[in-house]
Amino acid sequence: MTTPSPPALEVRNISLAFKGVKAISDLSFEVAPREICALIGPNGAGKSSLLNILNGVYVPNSGEIIFEGEHFHRMQPLEAARRGIGRGFQNNALFSGMSVADNVIAGLSRHARATLLEEALLLPRARAETRRFRERAHEVLGLFNLEHHAETIVATLPYGVQKKVELARAIVAAPRLLLLDEPLAGMNAAEKQEIADIIATLNRELKLTIVLIEHDIGIVLKLAHHVVVLDYGRKLADGAPDGIRDNPEVIAAYLGGDKVEIAA
Repeated sequence: MTTPSPPALEVRNISLAFKGVKAISDLSFEVAPREICALIGPNGAGKSSLLNILNGVYVPNSGEIIFEGEHFHRMQPLEAARRGIGRGFQNNALFSGMSVADNVIAGLSRHARATLLEEALLLPRARAETRRFRERAHEVLGLFNLEHHAETIVATLPYGVQKKVELARAIVAAPRLLLLDEPLAGMNAAEKQEIADIIATLNRELKLTIVLIEHDIGIVLKLAHHVVVLDYGRKLADGAPDGIRDNPEVIAAYLGGDKVEIAA
């Protein structure tokens, strides 16, 4: 009999409040290794606040995060990145005046070891690090078919391509857990499907564990292996997509009163 793998991520009794207003209330769930876990719920449900706890931007009032078996009340963002937690943001957080390649290289900055003096004097360690970072960036751009845009200024690219650049930057440091905040926001149907397909490929081929927030329920129910539903900071439901789709509490509270139909 095969022993189940321990969770890649455990959220255990997390609560968070801002000036007495509860954003998250005693939230617990687990994410299995190499799983896509979707967080859904109305605006203000606490989804982005949870991602901010997971990568160390916010400190919970109570509870803990267990990542790959290690317990944390909080984790500094730099520590989170070095431990293998990557993050993509709802609004493109790209450097608009920089090239695509340089934006992706920025995702490696927390792993730099050369000093400013070494960089200024172009000393061997700085040159070797720059060469290694650029090679890695071009390798990742190849995964997204973006090599031909490597030297293009990112602000000149269509929004959907910019989202691909942001995804490339989020994975360039080879995270084991990837947090994505509404990666499909602002896209048309074709762009959404393209990015959803890329996320599925990253999960499958790079064996990435992914936690994402998304409002397009049709795509969520086809993309995710596991769905957690939040409502006013509390967990309303937690399970496989089919169970979430048919859950009467979810239907009543979030999905508008009708069972969601998934296109074949």
